[in-house]
Amino acid sequence: MTMIAGKTETIHIYHTNDIHSHFDNWPGISEFLLARRTEHDLAGESCYVFDLGDFVDRSHPFTEATTGKGNIELLNRAKYDAVTIGNNEGITLSHEALEELYSDAQFEVVVANLKNTDGRELQWAVPYTCFTTHNGVKLGVIGATAVYELFYSKLDWLIQEPRQLLADLASELKNTVDCVICLSHLGVNEDRLLATETSDIDVILGAHTHHLFVCGEMVENTLLAATGKFGQYVGHVTLCLENGQVVEKKAAVIPADDLKAEAQEVEGIQQMITFGTDRLDEEVFNAPLPLRQNLFGDSPLSDFFGRALLEYTKADCGLFNAGIFLGSVRQGIVTKRDLHRILPHPINACVVTVKGRALRDYYEISCHPDWPRTEVRGLGFRGSLMGAMIHVNLKMVDDVLYVGEKAVDPEAEYKLATLDMFTFGFFYPNMKFEKIDYLVPELIRDIAGWSGHENFGTTS
Repeated sequence: MTMIAGKTETIHIYHTNDIHSHFDNWPGISEFLLARRTEHDLAGESCYVFDLGDFVDRSHPFTEATTGKGNIELLNRAKYDAVTIGNNEGITLSHEALEELYSDAQFEVVVANLKNTDGRELQWAVPYTCFTTHNGVKLGVIGATAVYELFYSKLDWLIQEPRQLLADLASELKNTVDCVICLSHLGVNEDRLLATETSDIDVILGAHTHHLFVCGEMVENTLLAATGKFGQYVGHVTLCLENGQVVEKKAAVIPADDLKAEAQEVEGIQQMITFGTDRLDEEVFNAPLPLRQNLFGDSPLSDFFGRALLEYTKADCGLFNAGIFLGSVRQGIVTKRDLHRILPHPINACVVTVKGRALRDYYEISCHPDWPRTEVRGLGFRGSLMGAMIHVNLKMVDDVLYVGEKAVDPEAEYKLATLDMFTFGFFYPNMKFEKIDYLVPELIRDIAGWSGHENFGTTS
């Protein structure tokens, strides 16, 4: 063992996950982590701080304006030691933007199951890293992110199934380290499976499914820890080692509401966010008329976006929900800030190739009277209610479905433009089995901006 014989050591690990650019509690969290690190250093104890991904979320104007690099500066200021990536870092940014995201990071990025499409290891991340404590204890840190194969492949990344990779890494590291920590953005079910498949991982710090373990969860001999979402809690794992063996491990969470920051820290972070967000004040197009929203039916805004969607995708018809619009657009200059305000979602458009009979099924499902007031959470959606389903170039007349002016042939193929969140099986169960072409990295607000610029131009 690498540890000094007979020596007992306590290691403190603090962790966050799924912040999603919710910065309300961040000043208190940042100040707390810095203070705890100082306290442990003075006490001669080792302290490490990790984030488990989805710290970046383009639904926040600051993140959008800085392409996530402002978020990385916040992690630097809080002196994080290592992070893994979530799907919000991985598939809502372009290939180039993800490569650049961590260029100024003062911490390690650890992700074992993502590579370049030719199989080469990443330049900006490592599959594992190691830390050595004050008393010579060696910690191996491995990490992996959730598998969204269709999205990653479209963005020119190679994503791999993670559990066997992680188990193999942990087995290899156990020969040279005293303790293995896994930074997981895989979700609670995958974490539990991983814990049953290997005994070489001491702690799995979890994310992705926004689960909260107030006191951790033991699966076999592995401790699982997680802090929910949005910076509501900070996790604290304590490891006690004797003679290089982990003899005790505990998990707890600290409510972020209890963490109060000094006014200077709050003001400093707020100024940083405001300065970064000002980059969105760039004109995109000049709207000739107001584009007003309507949650419960068609509107000038849905008409505009519907035309944009078909124009951009070259599809035969379209389907989306009115709830994606979180505001209206005034007549005149429309900026990036305006488009982000009304369409903050990290959602991509896609084209689904369907037979006519399936198109009719999707149309009929979309007409269910409960949709407008259905609450929606997750899947990239950053609104609250689904709103009415909007049909573009698609209508039912006397029980006959039409695409444009032609009746739908049940055996013919049609291209349906819609939103990626409808293809995951939650709202239209069979749509996930269709041929789907995801349009990445453009988000739906990019499509709206492109159409406005092409059709209306700018004032300059």
